[in-house]
Amino acid sequence: MKPAAKSASFPFLRQSEKTEKLPVGGVWKRSFDVVGAVLGLILLSPLFLMIALLVKFSDGGSVFYGHRRIGRDGNPFHCLKFRTMVEDGDAVLAAHFTANPEARAEWLATRKLQKDPRVTNVGTVLRKLSLDELPQLVNVLRGEMSLVGPRPVVKDEIDLYGPAAVYYFKSRPGLTGVWQISGRNDVSYDDRIAFDRYYVENWSFQKDIVIILKTIPAVCASRGSY
Repeated sequence: MKPAAKSASFPFLRQSEKTEKLPVGGVWKRSFDVVGAVLGLILLSPLFLMIALLVKFSDGGSVFYGHRRIGRDGNPFHCLKFRTMVEDGDAVLAAHFTANPEARAEWLATRKLQKDPRVTNVGTVLRKLSLDELPQLVNVLRGEMSLVGPRPVVKDEIDLYGPAAVYYFKSRPGLTGVWQISGRNDVSYDDRIAFDRYYVENWSFQKDIVIILKTIPAVCASRGSY
């Protein structure tokens, strides 16, 4: 996998608006991230192995998938996941949009599809339980993500944030966050942007702990996961 580029260009993000010094939470949040990621990788290693075998044997394809996302200060990185889609996903999606214009409209509005033709049978289960996102603990360890923060987005989604993107850029994207415990894909994009801004403006270590604790029942309930 090629290393991600170190910069990205966004017209509305002037140099004076870029994040100053440390991201939200500073050294304390980063220290918690490192300890949490290391413990998570160690304790969950048997689960990692089981999922890797399921993905590999389901269709013989690759186990992991790295999708280009935008992080702090607009810097792109490869967000790691267990692969949940067929490997020729772009072609499958294009054909699906051609045959189903309403699906294209859904995608443009939410960047998600409730019935995504690219998702494998194993991938459906992993997504339902958010297990596909566990490899992002590696992103956390690298400093590209945080345990708690805004949902990582692709470059096209930043355009939907408009001026509010400056709040997104002040924090590392999170493995979990306010969006994940508030209904996930059942939440409108405007609300999602509002969640990110609220999180950045009102960050506290205690709030991060509460979000992590609320993530467990939210994942079990599988509300808005597809």
